[in-house]
Amino acid sequence: SVTKRTVIVMDKASIHTSDIMQDQFLEWNQRQIEIFYLPSYSPQLNLIEILWRFIKYEWLPPSAYKCWQSLVDSVEKVLREFGQNYVINFV
Repeated sequence: SVTKRTVIVMDKASIHTSDIMQDQFLEWNQRQIEIFYLPSYSPQLNLIEILWRFIKYEWLPPSAYKCWQSLVDSVEKVLREFGQNYVINFV
């Protein structure tokens, strides 16, 4: 339960602007939950995009792309070990 003003940050992906989400926003607004949309074409502001970029271009070995299960296993390994063996330094 939300007890104080809260802000949810979203990009403008189609799911975030769908009718279902618009209905949800009305309910959230009544509960003091505000939606803040990131500017279009600003992946550098969307932290999940930064994480996916590291996973895709720096942490996944070429062998991860051999088959679907290999890709799933490799991504799960990175996510499981994120913060220990896989770290992003924002400084």
